[in-house]
Amino acid sequence: MKILYQAAIIFTLCLIGEAVSYILPFPFPSAICAMILLTAALFFRIIKIEQVEDFGDFLLSNMAFFFVPAGIRVIEHFDIIKAIWLQFLVIVLAATFLVFLVTAGSVTLVLKLEQRRKGK
Repeated sequence: MKILYQAAIIFTLCLIGEAVSYILPFPFPSAICAMILLTAALFFRIIKIEQVEDFGDFLLSNMAFFFVPAGIRVIEHFDIIKAIWLQFLVIVLAATFLVFLVTAGSVTLVLKLEQRRKGK
């Protein structure tokens, strides 16, 4: 029952993210809206981490499953990608490297902030 409650919280935020994305006058991904809402709710302690932790762990442990639709889309559009495979590969590698750098920088910043906070 606890997992259902946690899933309901996450899915409610996803639904609200869909509504916000629909209302905005410019295209914006609803998943990003939902993540921003969840981050804000956790930051302002509207939702406690314990209220979504188990379901979040479940989603993280099964993350590979969520890449299947994207992989199928790539295969479906292989005839288009085949013509530009080199550019596609360069963009994918550059984006992967950029995400790696930003993630590493974010983790380093958070660790420094935590050390500074613990030092006070």
